[in-house]
Amino acid sequence: MDPTNDKTGGDGATLPALPEDWERCLVVVAHPDDIEYGTAGAVARWTAQGKEVKYLLATRGEAGIDGMHPEQAGPLRENEERAGAREVGVDDVEFLDHRDGVIEYGLPLRRDIVRAMRRHRPEIVVANVPTVRMVLGMTNQADHRVVGLATLDAARDTGNRWVFPELADEGLEPWTGIRMVCCAGAQQPTHGVDVTGEPLQRGIASLAAHAEYTKGLGAQGFEPGPFLTWASKMAGPALGVESAVLFDVHQLIPDGPPPWV
Repeated sequence: MDPTNDKTGGDGATLPALPEDWERCLVVVAHPDDIEYGTAGAVARWTAQGKEVKYLLATRGEAGIDGMHPEQAGPLRENEERAGAREVGVDDVEFLDHRDGVIEYGLPLRRDIVRAMRRHRPEIVVANVPTVRMVLGMTNQADHRVVGLATLDAARDTGNRWVFPELADEGLEPWTGIRMVCCAGAQQPTHGVDVTGEPLQRGIASLAAHAEYTKGLGAQGFEPGPFLTWASKMAGPALGVESAVLFDVHQLIPDGPPPWV
């Protein structure tokens, strides 16, 4: 087996399940449809458990449809994202209005994400993977990398009152309760979520809501159902289940006693 594509624990063991002993999640990504390529199935599982999940998108995806002017594409893609979110039980969807395709890593982006984290006070955060390569060795898109890294940094910034102290003037006090940042689409994942059955079907419906965007993908067209079924079944064995979504988890608050005790 090619080790770059080995999604097991490296010795043939399955990956651990992502902990689900939490109540609030914030998903932070670059574009409409980023969440729907797999992560939405996990979101459907979590909302069915009664968990609170909210979405934060850096752009409205206005540069994502060839042949459609950004002024027209932006509102259309926003509406598709809101419709897709509803399919998996998410009603709170926020857009930051950074420019699609040319998002810049820097303090303004980090501050915007910290502002949302302090307002929503999530226990876990789901993000774009920040690496140059992603699942199957594919080269990651620039906006994904930038927003993923900014989200990782913001998860620490949000608990430090001396980073962006101006947010306190908005009534946003530091939040130190983020336990982990879970990066979707990682080449070497560490945890997984079982989406077999209903979560996968709701995830498919979520991606299908992006009809105007996906109809322009590929010479043969694009079918959300076959694609997500294939992708989740490829990931399933890593978790020992039929269908899964995998994440690279960055732990911010350790589980259990420190290793030196």
